[in-house]
Amino acid sequence: MTVVTAAVTGPAFFADVLFVPGFRGAAFARVPLAFLPRFAPPFIVFFAINLGFITYIVDLEQLVIADPKHFDYPIWPPRPLVDLVHWWGNNFDPLQNARPPWWRATIWLDVLLFGPFYALAIWAIVKGKEWIRIPAIFWAGVMFANVSIIMMEEMVGPYATPARGTVIAANLPWWLLPFFVVWRFRKEHPFSK
Repeated sequence: MTVVTAAVTGPAFFADVLFVPGFRGAAFARVPLAFLPRFAPPFIVFFAINLGFITYIVDLEQLVIADPKHFDYPIWPPRPLVDLVHWWGNNFDPLQNARPPWWRATIWLDVLLFGPFYALAIWAIVKGKEWIRIPAIFWAGVMFANVSIIMMEEMVGPYATPARGTVIAANLPWWLLPFFVVWRFRKEHPFSK
């Protein structure tokens, strides 16, 4: 497989840190941004952060550790990242540490549905695959609903945050990006000019 690289200057930086699964087995390719649609880099970065950190570290921690006050460290996520998740919950987000059943349901959605979606979305956007349009719009609706419900609890529920501004700012990308995804993928051919 041919590896195409881009210089690490300006917007091409993202191309050098983004590895996209190739067609054969575990082959990987670096994709210069010149070959990507203009809208792609922010979506790719957001989905990559969600795939690599939020879904399979932050969210997974909440499934493998039922009670953050009484637990043994799991094999995954690593101890420092478990401590980081607990620090965030202890200082800003009591809901995250309370882990009521409805909250865990949203976490299961992240791990079982959103994680695979992020991987497919990154690949499909890089490759310009239009079939990602409907799954992306579906993801946007579910994500916006989840974040809206969570933020209502964070503001006025029994596990309301003592740091409203911080929690709102931390969750704002998950509230706003669904609108950008729907806007970008509203056309039948989202990769056409």
